[in-house]
Amino acid sequence: MPELLDASAEANAQTPRTNAAGRLLAVLDAFGPRNRALSLSEISRRSGLSLSTAHRLVHELVSWGALERDPNGCYSIGVRLLELAALAPRGLDLREAAFPCLDELHHRTRGNVHLAVRDGMQVVYVEVIRACATHPTSGKAGDRCDRLSGGQLRRLDMALALIGDPELVFLDEPTTGFDPSARHAAWEVIAGLRDLGKTIFLTTHYMEEAETLADQIVIIAAGRAVASGTPATIGGRATDATTVTFSLPDGLTSADLPALPAPVTEGRGRTVEIVHHEPVPVLHALTTWALEHGYPLTDITAHRPTLEEIYLRLTEEHQ
Repeated sequence: MPELLDASAEANAQTPRTNAAGRLLAVLDAFGPRNRALSLSEISRRSGLSLSTAHRLVHELVSWGALERDPNGCYSIGVRLLELAALAPRGLDLREAAFPCLDELHHRTRGNVHLAVRDGMQVVYVEVIRACATHPTSGKAGDRCDRLSGGQLRRLDMALALIGDPELVFLDEPTTGFDPSARHAAWEVIAGLRDLGKTIFLTTHYMEEAETLADQIVIIAAGRAVASGTPATIGGRATDATTVTFSLPDGLTSADLPALPAPVTEGRGRTVEIVHHEPVPVLHALTTWALEHGYPLTDITAHRPTLEEIYLRLTEEHQ
């Protein structure tokens, strides 16, 4: 992202400013969400103006109140511009209508809540209610959607998809780029929409996401639907065999195990597997034997195929 910002600054510096208004705007255009305070030399470089011209214009803007100078000699946007910006009809009316919703959303999520307006094909953030001090995160007021991270853009995509309270929602890879906490928060939002009776078409490569959210799943391989069903039954998952796995106690071999209803397979590290469609008889025989002889079997597990394993099997079969 810094490279993009530097490139933008260079582009501004190369744009010719042929009149007084253009030069004043060049000074103001030097500021941005990641350049809120600038020295005079930085303003000169980012605006493409000579140092003497930048100095004269900055002095005029400070006198009018468009810029302010801090004790360190750096300049930032002044209160006069903030005052004028607050009078923009679109922003003023939107704030009055949106603040009750923003406040309610902030209290429910305890996170940053932003208010934004569309500007052509971009979105400009105009207000933010910040999260509580125990969970500090940076607000995006004054920023544009083309300067957001991948995860933040995905959040914006989801928000735009939900504007207007639609009955049918299409979400394409909605949590790509999210960290785990953001992903689970998005899942709560999607699950809430489902609980409200909305119909949601969701594409994803996260099998955990599909299993958490979906009522019905369709697996597509090579452009064709190869399986469909509920998360519990798709691809024969409900009827697949269970694999019981554990490590043999020291000094024992598979021949020392009790009679079992399925063959025993030895793997690496003294691990054995028993595959059977009915795990209860297998577990009963093993646990009874272990209790009688004092074997802890602390790593014993009973494993059914996961949705990811079903997906891999089906897609490999249709490659």
